[in-house]
Amino acid sequence: MTLSEEFRSRNFSIYGQWTGVICIILCIALGIANIFSPPARIVFSILCLIAGVVLIFVEVPFLLRICPTSDKFDNFIRRFTTNWMRAAMYLAMSAVQWISLVTGASSLIAAAVMLLIASLFYALAGVKSQDFVGSKTLGGQGLAQMIV
Repeated sequence: MTLSEEFRSRNFSIYGQWTGVICIILCIALGIANIFSPPARIVFSILCLIAGVVLIFVEVPFLLRICPTSDKFDNFIRRFTTNWMRAAMYLAMSAVQWISLVTGASSLIAAAVMLLIASLFYALAGVKSQDFVGSKTLGGQGLAQMIV
């Protein structure tokens, strides 16, 4: 299945996964950009960086096979294999970034909005009872088996 066929499949988990890739880029970039902020916001920028790293392993499962990680971390990441669990994870990460607004307006709001959109995509997939389908481009059903 090509990338365009994946998007035409109308499976919201594919949309959530690609929105998650955007979230990875935003969380890492904005976490670094806000690290030199007032002290209260530094905590939220570090949490944003951590969220970006966790999302890398959640959304690109191929990396769990090639990166040396602990069994405990692998088991934690494998909890997020259903649409509902991913929706809850993204919603929690979004809530943390929304709370960062108490330190003042910052660019972390962009991460909060994108994390919320990804959560909504996964929740829609759950509501429609769509099976979680990972993109083959990001190491879904095809890529990981071809490598091993």
